[in-house]
Amino acid sequence: MAGNNGHGLQEQSVKWVKAQFDEPVEITNVQPLTGATSSTLFELVVTKNSSERSYVLRLFHKTDWLEKEPDLAQHEAASLQYAEQMGLTVPHLVAYDVTGEESGVPAVLMSKMPGSVVLQPSNDEIWVDELASNLAKLHQTSAEDFPYEYFPYNDAFLLEKPTWSKVQNDWMRAFYIVSGSRPAFRECLIHRDFHPANVLWENRQVSAIVDWVNACRGPAGIDVGHCRVNLAQMYGISVANDFLAAYERHAGSDFTYDPYWDLVSLTDILDGSPTVYPGWKAFGMKGLSNELVRHRLDDYLLSLLDRFDD
Repeated sequence: MAGNNGHGLQEQSVKWVKAQFDEPVEITNVQPLTGATSSTLFELVVTKNSSERSYVLRLFHKTDWLEKEPDLAQHEAASLQYAEQMGLTVPHLVAYDVTGEESGVPAVLMSKMPGSVVLQPSNDEIWVDELASNLAKLHQTSAEDFPYEYFPYNDAFLLEKPTWSKVQNDWMRAFYIVSGSRPAFRECLIHRDFHPANVLWENRQVSAIVDWVNACRGPAGIDVGHCRVNLAQMYGISVANDFLAAYERHAGSDFTYDPYWDLVSLTDILDGSPTVYPGWKAFGMKGLSNELVRHRLDDYLLSLLDRFDD
């Protein structure tokens, strides 16, 4: 397999991948995948008995993330297995290495799903409705036997006034609300990182949801809120609101909207001055700037606070 090193895949990882098959295989092509920001993704074409099949190898290389959550590979493996058992369209788990002792770094090997990321759809209404429909279906999945439990990424009580914002006092009000008691919720399986760059499409329909490393038991509103804050940054408040309306339509009586979870999802993404998410650029999203993202986040925040005043 000539040229592998040029793609950044270490020989130790190659040997580990080959060892996961019950018959001798050759890795005939290695292609780095775009869009990943917290791990490294490769598409591997594996030849076995003259037939080819594509797989995805995820390598967890960020030491700060691994220090906080050393079981990342095991977490994604468990999520993929659970989601597949529940009938969701997700990559099939082939193997994983929790510590990286065999593969070089913690790793997950999975099947490659058909489809591609679509961030500039030809029909916004169909695209938003399909996103919402698939998330509502995901949330119909019980998670009472799933071992991972939701927790917020940021402690709102410790967040400082955002100097980049033009409505700093309103952000402080949001932190105060999030720091208070959280509303009751129906626990279900949540993806925890559901947004357009983690959804694959084929023929204008969702073909798969990927990147399951953060899945857990928790409130559906967290997934809805995380997708909404991404949509608000990418396209503006109106698209985020269209998504909420579509989700409520598909979820029906199983879901009761509470803006609290939108505020939590908003504060969870704060890590210094907001910038354009690199994954959006990698998938061809154009027209965004750091200044526009910050402006849209301010507008989105104010729209959420208005809901508390109703």
